[in-house]
Amino acid sequence: MPHPHYRRIVTDLRDTLGIDAPIVLGPFGGLSSIALTAAVSELGGLGSYGLYGYSPERIRDTIAALRERTAKPFAVNVWLSTGDEVTPAEVDLGPRIADLAPLFEELGLPLPTPPAAFLPDLSAQLDAVLDAAPAVLSVVYGVPSGELVEGARERGIRLIGTATTVAEAVALDEAGVDAIVATGAEAAGHRVSFLAPAEESLVGTFALVPQVVDAVRRPVIAAGGVADRRGVAAALALGASGVQVGTAFLRTQESAAPPSHRKAIAEATDTTTVLTRAMSGRLARGIPNRAMRMLGEAEVLPFPAQNWISGQFRAEAGRRDIGDLVSLWAGQSAPLARRQTAAEVFAELLAGLPD
Repeated sequence: MPHPHYRRIVTDLRDTLGIDAPIVLGPFGGLSSIALTAAVSELGGLGSYGLYGYSPERIRDTIAALRERTAKPFAVNVWLSTGDEVTPAEVDLGPRIADLAPLFEELGLPLPTPPAAFLPDLSAQLDAVLDAAPAVLSVVYGVPSGELVEGARERGIRLIGTATTVAEAVALDEAGVDAIVATGAEAAGHRVSFLAPAEESLVGTFALVPQVVDAVRRPVIAAGGVADRRGVAAALALGASGVQVGTAFLRTQESAAPPSHRKAIAEATDTTTVLTRAMSGRLARGIPNRAMRMLGEAEVLPFPAQNWISGQFRAEAGRRDIGDLVSLWAGQSAPLARRQTAAEVFAELLAGLPD
């Protein structure tokens, strides 16, 4: 039987976010596209766009571009600081750059020069988002500060937090977010744990969602392993107010994933994906390839140093569609990601909602 508050909580999420259907596009750091984000919003869900690594100017430009494509609500996503990020001054990048020299030569790229900073200033990023005032701001890797919660409320911005454990969900609930994504270990991309190491926070979606629903007052959005109508129906039966879907949309023609990435998703099996820190220095789920194996052979640098060094060749590999040298993020539901367009995926997910 569905959760006793099934219909009420589904309605709550729609009203909270101003959307027609409780379907949220997963925000893809580095793989988001204006086309896919706008398409999901136009279809009645909540399109999402990942702003990882974006400067304040690029954030403003991106939100403006999204508004040109859709008047419907959309979300932008920001990574909060966990406090353990390293700076260029704290890491000797020389040996790793030397190790990768043959690869840079193979791609015809000069050896990279260490930057002054690995990431834009978080406060400046958040100020840019608040100034642009999108309908929704979603955050990962932490609890938004009271100042951020208040700033979002003053501007009418809904705030979504992301949890990998019940304790994280409770912390987000107490902080006053408007909704909570409960993301299971099946999900693609980074494991966004912040209260305990990600390796100690690998709770599956089927176990995590009902426990989070029972522990918090906010609407809960289930993420991880949802790719078709069956996943939607199961998530709602567990008490979720809606679903967040990544891999199924990542395979579509509107996504920014290169063709080789979409092909890898299409060919994946239930056991294809792995969890690794090799690509970025933080635990993430993806499809093994040459880049993952090569980076995993040496000592993995802490985040974001490892992400910066891999990014020096991943960007060029993405432009050339060299699938063996990009981050092939995908979840365990990849074999269920069978549809080619955002509209086809959305229609399939809608079929899992109650009549």
